[in-house]
Amino acid sequence: MTTETEPTAQRAAIPLVGFSPKDKPSSDIINTCVHCGLCLSSCPTYRETGLEMSSPRGRIYLIKAVDEGRIGLESEVFQEQMSQCLNCRACEAVCPSGVQYGAILEASRAQIEQARGAGAITAPAAAEGAAPGRELPPRPIWQTALRGAVFGALFKQMAVFRAFSGSMRLYQKSGAQWVARASGLLGLMGLADTEAMLPPISERFVVPRGQIYPAEGERRYSVALLTGCIMGTAFANVHQATIRVLQKNGCEVILPPDQGCCGALHTHGGDLDGGRELARRNIAAFEGLGVDAIIVNAAGCGSTLKEYGHLLHEDPNREWHERGVAFSKQVKDVYEFLAGIELNRAALGRLDVTVTYQEPCHLAHAQRITAQPRTLLNAIPGLELREMHESALCCGSAGVYNVTQPEMAAQLGARKVSNALATGARVIATGNPGCALQLAGELRRRGEDVQVRYIVELLDESYRRGA
Repeated sequence: MTTETEPTAQRAAIPLVGFSPKDKPSSDIINTCVHCGLCLSSCPTYRETGLEMSSPRGRIYLIKAVDEGRIGLESEVFQEQMSQCLNCRACEAVCPSGVQYGAILEASRAQIEQARGAGAITAPAAAEGAAPGRELPPRPIWQTALRGAVFGALFKQMAVFRAFSGSMRLYQKSGAQWVARASGLLGLMGLADTEAMLPPISERFVVPRGQIYPAEGERRYSVALLTGCIMGTAFANVHQATIRVLQKNGCEVILPPDQGCCGALHTHGGDLDGGRELARRNIAAFEGLGVDAIIVNAAGCGSTLKEYGHLLHEDPNREWHERGVAFSKQVKDVYEFLAGIELNRAALGRLDVTVTYQEPCHLAHAQRITAQPRTLLNAIPGLELREMHESALCCGSAGVYNVTQPEMAAQLGARKVSNALATGARVIATGNPGCALQLAGELRRRGEDVQVRYIVELLDESYRRGA
């Protein structure tokens, strides 16, 4: 046993054993895995590497080893695999045992972040005879500062996010972007690949201030729209198209104020407390509106909103868990909602275009919405839908994965675009901003004149042609 009189250097060599009690990965979920291996072929990183440790089964082995105190959080293999996983949830969709893999992955990432923060992590009492733990080495100062700015300010304060987005639009439109790229300055600073992922910022942002957009004709439904963060600035046109399509289908659309980012980046990045803060804000903003549904047009956001109940299940104020469950029951992806009502087909105009559909992971795997987007595409007169190979395999976007795992992200992006181009389609349809940016970036690198568009944009264009 270590005593307080032992030198600091000796204490620093003591490994972190097991998980800490806060946000501990559920042992019940870990032990649900029977290690059958049916998840292997669905896992993008396993498909690319062929390594067992890069599969869901291999990662669960690692999580279980930490849970049982056989390895510590300082294990480089454990940290690398928790980072390399895309959290695409494809393994969940095929698991015969129903393992909630995403929940234990996010909790494991939170454990790593806790161990990097202030305050030593102590081995659980269950690990009999285990010595007190220590902190993991902190991130480099620049990473800590960047993470604090992104998670602590940018995505928590929508006024800050819109101001930042406005500055990025000025950078793009003023000629500064052209100069930065042409001069090679971005390359010298090591920012060329990161800057290339910057989306074109919309001229007008969609800012929720309590606006109410009336239904066209008879009002059949009242819905509220999540405007979120990047969707309201870089993809404002998608929000506008969504509102028009919903209006065409008898929906009154409300944009409640005080809403914000869904918290997906926080929860996927190990900042569960930050995710909970944003969840509470959105629940308070949307509840009590008396709407038929809360509409989301970004797959990653929808998946997170539908899991607010789980995110808040250990909240000290039990009421928040119950409010989170009630909130999540109202959340509908826009394609899920439109395919579930009597679609206004009579107003759809002809759209002669060949389209292939790229399935966002958090729509297909986390929300299990696969048929509805295809049903809506096939409802558009003149549109030809051509199925691509591996349409549900992750494109490599996965939030900030392009930044944390650029090599794997590039491999998966190239694989997805190759499959899309093989169909000969002129449009790749999707339903998530990260996917849209990843696909567009790879198409630009190849010099391909193929569009990436949201399904709701195609529906909107069809309605406008039929007007």
